[in-house]
This record gives sequence, C-alpha cells and structure tokens, in this order.
Amino acid sequence: MTTKPFRRVALAYSGGLDTSIIVPWLRETYGCEVVAYCADVGQGDELSDLHERARLIGADQVVLEDLRETFLVDYAFPVLKAGAMYEGRYLLGTALARPLIAARQVACALDTGCDALAHGCTGKGNDQVRFELTAMALAPDLPILAPWREWDITSREDALAYAARHDIPVKQSKGDLYSRDANLWHLSHEGGVLEDPANSPPESLHKLTASPAERPTTPETIDVTFTKGVPTGLDGVTLDAVSLVERLNEVAGRHGVGRADLVESRLVGMKSRGVYETPAGTALYEALEDLARLVLPHDLHRTRATLALTYADIVYNGLWFSPLRRSIAAFMDEAMSMATGTVTLEFLQGNVRAIARTSPNSLYDTALASFDMTGYRPKDAEGFIRLFGLPMAAASRQRVDATAPATGAEANGTPPGEAAASAPTAHEEGFVDVAL
Repeated sequence: MTTKPFRRVALAYSGGLDTSIIVPWLRETYGCEVVAYCADVGQGDELSDLHERARLIGADQVVLEDLRETFLVDYAFPVLKAGAMYEGRYLLGTALARPLIAARQVACALDTGCDALAHGCTGKGNDQVRFELTAMALAPDLPILAPWREWDITSREDALAYAARHDIPVKQSKGDLYSRDANLWHLSHEGGVLEDPANSPPESLHKLTASPAERPTTPETIDVTFTKGVPTGLDGVTLDAVSLVERLNEVAGRHGVGRADLVESRLVGMKSRGVYETPAGTALYEALEDLARLVLPHDLHRTRATLALTYADIVYNGLWFSPLRRSIAAFMDEAMSMATGTVTLEFLQGNVRAIARTSPNSLYDTALASFDMTGYRPKDAEGFIRLFGLPMAAASRQRVDATAPATGAEANGTPPGEAAASAPTAHEEGFVDVAL
C-alpha cells in the first residue's frame, strides 16, 4: 500500500458506515485534509445532520449538493426512455446515480484544490468501477484512493469495530448488517441474510413498499402524461420531475408495487443477490412501454428494445460518459420523439398495469383495426400472402424434391429430370402448393 502523503482528498461521503470510518482512516494513513462531498439524490432522512456528523469525525470541509432534479432529468429519465433494465429485472437505480455523484465529486475536488479522490466502494462491487471510470473520463490525472482495497478491514463487523474504537457514531448495528443505497428512483438491500439466495427476504426489510397485509384491497388508477418519452404530469397536472416521482413513489409504494429480488451478474465477475424497491420507476416503465407500442412502428419498436439491452449493460458497467452511451441516447431521443400521450395505470396488490392510453401520434386506426371492412379491401390480402409466403413455398418444394425416394426408372439409369416428373407432388406429401 502506498503511503504517499496527499494534501487534500475529496471523499464521496454518504454518512453511512463505510464512508464514516474512511474519514479518520484517510487522515491517519495519508496525513491529509478531507473534503466530504455528498450529493442529495433523494436519500431523505439519511442526510439529516450530515454536516455535523462529518465534522465530528474529522472532515475539514463538507459539501452537500441537491442533485435530485438533475438525477431524474439527465440520468433516470433517459434510461427510462430507452426502456433499459439490466438482466430483465433491475431498473438500475444505483448504477444511474453513481456517475452523477462521481462527476460532481470530481468537480468538487477541482474547486476545492484537492489532489486526490477517494470512495468507500468495496473491492468486490460494481460501484468502484463506476466511480473510477467516471473519474478517468473527467479527470484522468487525479489519483484515486480506495480504502477497501488497501486496509485490513475485511467485513462489516470489522468496520463496526473500527468505528467503536474511534468513537465514530454510525446508524448501523450488528443486528442490521444490510448494505443499502437510497435515492429517488429506488432503495436497494444487500448483505446480511440476503447473501444466501436460498433465504427469502424478511418482510421487515422493505421500506418503500407496503406489505401484502397493508395494501389496499381495491384498485387505484392514475394517469401519467409523457412528452417525447419523458414523464411530465399526473392526472392532468404538469409536475416537475421530483414532485412527479415522489407522488408516484407514494401511490405505487402504498400498493406494494416495485419489488424485485434477483441474483445478478456483477461486472467484476461474480453473482450477487439484491432486493430492490423501485415503486415509481416500475410504474413509469409500464406506462411508457405501453405508450411506445401505440406510437412506434414495429421495426423502430423492435430496434429500440434491442438497443435497450446494450444501454442497460453500458449503464450497469459504469460507462455513462462513453461515446456509445451518448450515441444510443441520441437514437432514443429521436425514436421516442413521437411518444407523447397519456396512459392510465391501475395499481392493486403489488401489481401495476396499463389499462388505457391515448396519443395525438397514435398509429392505431379504428377503421383498420375493427371487423368492419369499410376502407379496407380484403382482396389485397391475397397477393400479399402469396408474396409473403413465396420463400417458404419454394423451400418446401425443394425439401420435397430432395427427400423424394428414387423411382425404378432412376435406379435403371433414367435421366433425373424425367424421374423427377414422377416424384410425389407437394399435395401428395401434405403441402399446400402456392400458384404463382
């Protein structure tokens, strides 16, 4: 481990166990001042008395920024617009916030004259990659300190013991060893009994979503309005991003919507288990996917879905500032430029589903979709079917010709062309011949 002295280090500080013990550790190990940088992305009560707590444990300066609107508008909503979710389940709450926090940490470091960055990510997790790739993209010459890769603390129990020895007040206890990450988009839970995927999560684990016994037994509906793929209002009232997500979190959470329990593939090579609560995000994904099916042509809808898989991997892997991420985002802006409209969602007993939708850009034509033949010529379908099925018919004939048994004439040396004339026809083999 290097012991190069740094003059000032900007630490991505959350106020939790890991970053709280890092403040005195940095001062002891590197003889540096510590600037505790914290981003408010919707953690709520976690930020109460944060300045006092950081100062108490030795931070020389504390910087707290309200990034809630930026987090939603510039990070969460673009990924929502793409319909991106990691491995089909994870709505990327933590992965979305990290590049924003890291980018602002870099800006803070440069503004306060720091000569190094530090973070509290473990050596096994994805977040170390996300923080450090962002720093490499924005300030490649700033050294990065990762205490979890340097010190002799190897577990959360060790971290609690270190905190006790140094009189560092922390909210975590030996009875609650979950690692949590909260923002406006989600709340994640890892560690503790969850480390065994055979254990079901205790009901008390959940904080944003109501338990089955507490959920309403009657459905509740809400109208979500989108403008070019971005949520802009609820029940006909235009809302800013923070107010909209907070309101949807309340409604969806009350009905227990947004829980996900999954074993996922970490970028760093192992499987991990996480329990996620994403009430508003789950509702918005359902609504926007429903609207997309109404307004996008099939080929564009399918291409968007294909690129969404790549987009999710990019975000999960910490490559937010990569050229590929920016390029896909530009495609999504264009693809979803017609996704303006309103979707009615119904919430009930842990589920949310779209039950109605309208859009000035709808591709649904009632006259064409109904059983009434007005405005549609059924005869046109005949030629379409012939042409559409032509390759299949040709392949079918070829297969029949290739598998037909040799006739006596062929066996006696009759030319193949003449023998073929006596082979069973497609009709005889059970195929339908398509006349050209």
